[in-house]
Amino acid sequence: MTTAQAITFPEENLVGWERAMYAFLVEKQRRSGSVRTVRSYSSMLENFFGRLGKAPDAVTVQEVFAWAHGKGVSGKDPSPVTIGARMACLSSFYRFLQRMDIVVSNPCDKLERPRMSTPPARGLSAEEVRRLLSIIPDTPQGLRDRAIILTLVLTGRRRAEVFRMTAGDLNFENGVCFYSYRGKGGKNGRREFPQPALDALRSALTAFGKDLGTMGPSESLWPSRSAVGDRGLTSGTFYGRFRRYLEKAGLAPSGLHLLRHTAAKLRRDAGESVEDVSQFLDHSSLAVTSLYLRRLENHEDRGWGRVAEAIGVVYHQAEHVETGSPGA
Repeated sequence: MTTAQAITFPEENLVGWERAMYAFLVEKQRRSGSVRTVRSYSSMLENFFGRLGKAPDAVTVQEVFAWAHGKGVSGKDPSPVTIGARMACLSSFYRFLQRMDIVVSNPCDKLERPRMSTPPARGLSAEEVRRLLSIIPDTPQGLRDRAIILTLVLTGRRRAEVFRMTAGDLNFENGVCFYSYRGKGGKNGRREFPQPALDALRSALTAFGKDLGTMGPSESLWPSRSAVGDRGLTSGTFYGRFRRYLEKAGLAPSGLHLLRHTAAKLRRDAGESVEDVSQFLDHSSLAVTSLYLRRLENHEDRGWGRVAEAIGVVYHQAEHVETGSPGA
């Protein structure tokens, strides 16, 4: 990860600014759980302060505006999305400095964010999910990809949360498998791992010569022939494979977040209330989130059964009791 140590400020308090930058990036990674986000923020901050040659407390509103709306390395005018991302990054850093009592004001506060037309969220129908699953080959890689797609659709977790899963995140209680996760904003949770996804995962691991009962706790649930050590398939590599699956299934190109939208859509189609779907996706205020996480903690998830039936997934009911961590 690129850190604040790569950014230089020509002021006497150079070390202090570097430490503040580093602390901001560390906090950002802890709260977001995304290394990619931190790298993006670090790159933008390095670009801004590197070009300007000023310490943060000497920056003016006009200088922020010129940078946010300025041409990039491509020589093209930035899109509203790029402008918004630049301003959000810089504003987030200044809010951190304000909280730390390092600066008094945020130069971004006086700037108006560009208006962006957000495309409506789109989720696949049950028939489209069946079509997508039907074209995935029964190779080790295909079985793994099928398990990933089922996990994303039946749990509704974000891409980063799923690809961070390791064998140590799973444990069994009374025949039911639960997974632990770190969600957006550093929130931790524990939910049932849907049986159809678990069946698919076990089939994929078997194809790679692995078994949950013998895997180390730090081993990725998504094995890859090219991965080193305990690391598994990366989300970037899977994204390319997912796009090819969509094309082969005759579906419109999209990113992996489509499957989170699909999870919400199918839950709603299966008759769940808006409130239930909101809780399922961790979409709510901090107070409400804390309440429903306590209510959902260790509770069996009955919603995935109706979704699994809708998309035509056949699964086996748990017939035996396992205890402890599968990586133990």
